[in-house]
Order: sequence, then structure tokens, then C-alpha cells
Amino acid sequence: MRNRLYRVCLVLVAVFLAVSCGKKVVIESYALIPEPVEMTMEKGCFSLSSSTKCYAGSMGQNDPVMKYISSRLRQWHFNPVLAGKPEANCLQFLINEAYDQELGEEGYTIDVDKDGVVVSANSEKGLFYGFQTLVQMLPEDVSEVRYSKIDLPYCHIKDYPRFDWRGCHLDVSRHFFGVSQVKKLLDLMSLYKMNKFHWHLTDDHGWRIEIAKYPLLNDIGSWRVDRDNQPWGEADPAGEDEQRTNGGYYTKEQIAEIVEYAAERFIDVIPEIEIPGHCCAVLEAYPSFACAGDDTTYTVQFGPYWPPRAILCGGNDSVMTFLKDVMDEIVPLFPYKYIHIGGDEAEKDNWTRCPRCKKRMKELKLKDYEQLQSWMIVEMEDYLRGQGRSIIGWDEILDGGVSPDATVMSWRGEKGGIAAARRGNDVIMTPIDYCYFNFYQADAEFQPPAMPNSLITLRKVYDYNPMPNGLTTSQRKHILGAQANLWTEYINTPEMTEYMLLPRLCAMSENLWSPLNVKNWQRFRSNVARHTVRLEANDYTVGTGSFKPMITVEKTADGNRMVTFDWEVEGTRLYYRVDDGKFVKYEEPFEVEKGSRVSTVSFYMGMMKEKVYEFEIKN
Repeated sequence: MRNRLYRVCLVLVAVFLAVSCGKKVVIESYALIPEPVEMTMEKGCFSLSSSTKCYAGSMGQNDPVMKYISSRLRQWHFNPVLAGKPEANCLQFLINEAYDQELGEEGYTIDVDKDGVVVSANSEKGLFYGFQTLVQMLPEDVSEVRYSKIDLPYCHIKDYPRFDWRGCHLDVSRHFFGVSQVKKLLDLMSLYKMNKFHWHLTDDHGWRIEIAKYPLLNDIGSWRVDRDNQPWGEADPAGEDEQRTNGGYYTKEQIAEIVEYAAERFIDVIPEIEIPGHCCAVLEAYPSFACAGDDTTYTVQFGPYWPPRAILCGGNDSVMTFLKDVMDEIVPLFPYKYIHIGGDEAEKDNWTRCPRCKKRMKELKLKDYEQLQSWMIVEMEDYLRGQGRSIIGWDEILDGGVSPDATVMSWRGEKGGIAAARRGNDVIMTPIDYCYFNFYQADAEFQPPAMPNSLITLRKVYDYNPMPNGLTTSQRKHILGAQANLWTEYINTPEMTEYMLLPRLCAMSENLWSPLNVKNWQRFRSNVARHTVRLEANDYTVGTGSFKPMITVEKTADGNRMVTFDWEVEGTRLYYRVDDGKFVKYEEPFEVEKGSRVSTVSFYMGMMKEKVYEFEIKN
């Protein structure tokens, strides 16, 4: 018995020592997303350990950013931020005594040398972003594994963003996501230095924000029958007296909680309240806001429909009163200067038959119904301007004319954004062919259901340049940046939001932060593989990416064609054959004759990931 107790004690001591001492690691290289403006590596390593102290410089340990950093360091079993004079073997977070114009408000520098790590910036915001880079310099599994020592290679990093607007959009109308999932998305955004959260709160499929003056928006407009067990677009009709159990909305207290959480991460929140279309939820709750003579019975939608005929009456004064009342409750909740008013896909058939709309047009001497929508938008813009706010609208707001102060979100390609910039309006680029992450990211046969008819791969996102060609220097200043949009028709779980965003959000972050001259696809692809480990260690679900080969064909001096393959996912193995030959593993570019047929198949971790793809060498 005594020997058995002795052996048990030895085991317990060993476990205690292993836990208390932790693991040791030498970082060989840094995998940073987005890529910094400048990074210089040097020989030697600094050992970050439990004896390393962290100092807050002139800010003090009670500064909000320092409190955030302390909480993260504690999670990884390192010392929290201290006040006092720094010593050797330390982390320092310093506000620059002299303002560095090149860094601006969001830039930072990081220096790692024998004495420790120094993160410096002109502002707390810059320090926050510098810390996010430092997080990525630590082991990918630091959130899961306790480390007693981390050897960080000496380096100098100088970094600042290319664009001011680095956005991510989430549609919570088609499927509702709770406070914890929204916060998790904000954490993800902050890791990749995204700073604008576009929150799509109202649509045909649900009204998602508490409005005290119009309680039916929440009692009726926030709920629909549950059809999440059926494919989107194939749902059975609602049964008579069927209970509405799918949906929800955010209370004002929850909105305030999320806005505060975002602000702690230097993320501005932009609410979207749709005007004048996409309003089935409103019209079921308040049918009197529909056009005169419109006998449609509107219900909160639980699937797609087209055309979207639901539209608020443009000739009804009570509609404008309603919208202004709603904004009176919205504005105090969202301190950032922008309110998004939608304006997209507003089918105006009901307006053409409505005597009230016709009367309004006659009184205002409007030429067409696009101008009637423009009148509504400008009315709301004037009202919000009086409350210190500016509007953003989808590019349809250009169709009937828009004020020079409105910001245009260009989604129907880049054409609307270019036109807006040329006329002097600010622009956020979000073209559907590059920025809509609800579309498939890989072969649909190997993916969960998503929005069909388009394929937006990681490489396609990475190749997108938000700055369009053909603009003058002064016009280019109106391109504020871009954002990723996630519409949730096919996304009904938190895990699927992450799966569709990742790793494409990584590519978007690099497009918006990093200068063009440092972008490199091969390096980025390798970094994504390491970030996948980091993200999964932090309980994020990461998409698998596309395994379809990227093909380059070049003419050779002898008139043949040189074929080069590339791939999106690190570790992909490609096999190919020419005409009816045997499949062989792709090792290097190969030469074929014009007119040859080339077939490929992709494998990853021993599994086939794409159906056989065949193409003819025509050019």
C-alpha cells in the first residue's frame, strides 16, 4: 500500500511540474495576416517566459487597452501589465512622445531584441493593433497549451493600414444570431484588424432590434415559422395557427453591450435599417404602411421570393413619421456617425398603382419612381443629419439622385462606386463577385449548401484590389475601403458563419491593410495553413477552401504550350494526365501541344477533394 501511494505521489508531482513548468518552443518564423508594411528579421531570439514583466509606459495599468492586454496575457499564464520603470526582460507598450506622421492613428512598430519586446504607437488604437500582431507571433496553440518559454526571433516591424474602412457585414435577419456569437465575430475581426461592423438588422425575414414605440415590430415582425430543417427555397407553407418559434431580436441593453464590446476592440458598429423595400416584417406588423390598393397579405418570410414586392408607401405621411420615430430610438444606441438605410432591390410596382404615391410625385414634380425613392432617402438623410449622423446606402440610391454627403456601398459590381467617386461621394467597395461570402468557396459537391450560381474562392478574394482603375487622384480619396458581406439565407448556425467567413476574411483583411507591394500569394497561402491551426485552437470553424487547380498556360518558343498548376490549400496534391495517358503527380510545369486535353484531380490528406476537371489547350 505504501509503495502504491508513493508511486501515485510521484505521478502527481510529475503532473504538477509539467503543468507549472509548461512547454518550451522556438518560433522559427512569423506568419502574420495581414502582412505588415515592413518586417526585418535579425539573428537571435528573446525568450518570453513567466519571469518576463509587462509595462504600460505613461498610460498606466488601468488604461482600457492595458486592461485588455493584461486579461489576454493572464489567459496564457504570463504576467499582467504593471506600472513603474521597465527592466530588462520585459514587454513594453508605449505611446510615442513625438507623433509619427507615417504611422498615423492606427499604425505601430514592434521591436524584438535581447532586452525584450517594445510595441509603440501614436495612439491606444495603434497599440491595440500592435498587440494583435504580437498575438500572431506567439505559437498557434497558445490558447490551449501552457508555455513556460517562447523564443521570439529578433525583428523590427513597421505597420499601418492602406484603407480606413476595413469592414465585415453580418445579416441577422434571415437567421438570427445571439450576443455571444456576435461578440465572437468581433473578436475575429479584431485579430485581423478589421474595424467596421455592418449589422444588417432588418429585412423581409425578421426585424431584429427592439423598438419601444412600435412593439409589434418585435411581437410579430421578429418571428417566423421554423423551417431550418428544410433547404432554403423549398420550405413547406406555414400551417394554419402554426407557432412561430424561429427568430428573436436584440434588446436595447444587448445592443449597448455589443456596441461597447466592439468599441473596446476599436470597431465601429453601423446598423442597417432597410428603406423602402425588404420590409415584409414591417408590413405584417403594420399593414397600414403598405400602398393604397395593395391587397397582399405580407408575412415574415422563411425563404426566398422574387420579385420582392413589399415596399413602404412613398406617399403615406405616417410612413415617414414611423421611420423618423424608429431612427429616434436607433441613433442613441449607435455612437458612430453612420446609419445604413439600405435602398437596394426596392421593386416599385405597388407605387405605380398607388394613388398616394402618384399624388406625392405630382406635388414634388418628380419625373419617375426612382426619384420618389430618392426623395424618401434624402428626407431621412436630412433628419439624421440633424442628429449628427450621415447615411450609407447600397448603390441603388444613385439611381434617382443622391446628396453629395451620402456614402455609397457599391455591390452591383464596381460601376456604381466609380460613378459615385467621380461625382464626389464617398464609397465603400463590396462588389458581389468578390466580397459576398455567402457564395460557395469551393466545389459545391464537396461543400455544405450555400448561395448557388457563383464561386468566390480564397484566391479570388485575395486577388481583389478595392481601388478601381480609371479614377483621378482626387477621386481615389473617396474610396474609403471595402468589406466582406455575409448574407445568411443558407447559414443557420454559428459554426456555418465562421466556415463561410474563414479563411476568406483573412484575404480581405490583407487586401484592406497591406500595401500592394508586400502582398504575395504563396506566402499568404502558407500563412493561412498556420492560421487555420490558430483559429481552430480558439474554437473557430474554418472552411476547407477550394481544391480546383489554378492553371496558367504560356506559349513556348517552339509553338507548344507550357502548363503551370497552382493550388489554394497548402498540402494539396495534384495529379494530371494529357489526352488519354496515365495520371501522374504534378511536380513542375510541363509542355504540351496546342489542342491537347488535360485532366486533373486533387487530393488532400489522402482524400479526393475535387471531381476530375478537364480542359483543352486552345490558345
